[in-house]
Amino acid sequence: MTDNLFDSFSLNDTIELKNRILMAPLTRCMADKNLVPTDLMAQYYGRRADAGLIISEAAIIRPDGQGYPNTPGLFNPAQVDGWKKVTHAVHENGGKIFAQLWHTGRVAHSHFSGEPTVAPSAIAKEGTVARMRELSYEVPKAVDHQEIAQLITDYVNAAKNAIDAGFDGIEIHGANGYLIDQFLHHDTNRRDDEFGGTPENMVRFPLAVVDAITEAIGNERTALRVSPGAYVNLAGDDRDRQVFDYLLPELEKRNLAYLHIGIFDDSQEFAYLNGTASSYVRAHYKNTLVGVGSYTAESASQAIEANKFDLIAIGRPFIANPDYVNKVKNKEALVEYSEEMLTSLV
Repeated sequence: MTDNLFDSFSLNDTIELKNRILMAPLTRCMADKNLVPTDLMAQYYGRRADAGLIISEAAIIRPDGQGYPNTPGLFNPAQVDGWKKVTHAVHENGGKIFAQLWHTGRVAHSHFSGEPTVAPSAIAKEGTVARMRELSYEVPKAVDHQEIAQLITDYVNAAKNAIDAGFDGIEIHGANGYLIDQFLHHDTNRRDDEFGGTPENMVRFPLAVVDAITEAIGNERTALRVSPGAYVNLAGDDRDRQVFDYLLPELEKRNLAYLHIGIFDDSQEFAYLNGTASSYVRAHYKNTLVGVGSYTAESASQAIEANKFDLIAIGRPFIANPDYVNKVKNKEALVEYSEEMLTSLV
């Protein structure tokens, strides 16, 4: 039974979703050479407007935030104009869409922007850049106070650009080992100033970004993605639990549109969280929660029925099935996802 997936859901007084199925943010690397969304991208998102909410692929907030080829930006007028085509296509088909705002931190590379890589601490990620294996990760510059203030400004500008581009709201990408998440984990945050060392200090920058954006565009149009369980791009540390124990109640006070868990497989358990990421967050955060991580429609429906989360974000099946929502509703067979599907937008 999946009937509860098709119930409408109010994020708040201003945003009503027609169902509980979200399209998860999916990095496609299909923007043009200037990181401008293309007409094909507009068609791609428009075909998926049956989702209760689309979360766009992550859009970088400024040039030095780029860590993958051809990822779209939201920092100049041409990019805003490109996104206008996307939001128009989604709205024309009756959908809603949030922009995910992104800075990859130490996962970025100067190859893309010609600018130094920045992060909380000068600790390089091991390995080579995804989709560009000839590039090894660089030792980032640890951002100083002035640079932190500028990053907050750049997040706000990107959020304003998203609203100008017609998005219904924004999701701050604070998960998956990228810049904001790097401040929240001891593996990547070795600072000894007011932005590191203690839970209160380690959440300072992420909360400053949240607060500045909500002041600019409203809390009802602002969401956040978090990864309390470190599983990609950085290593976990038992002390991370204390950071998120402090962060989640602070986020709850801010009445965001939703909180979205970042995880590839929500069956993965973390010793320092005493279980899965979603069960941990649900126990510490009572507002609207989005689950994700290898759920089927059936298992997501059961999880929602059990109050494990309120909404489900579906990823790869949406790549393979533009009509995913209707197929689930009509109990039709789904096309199986394959890696070959990443070579084009359908």
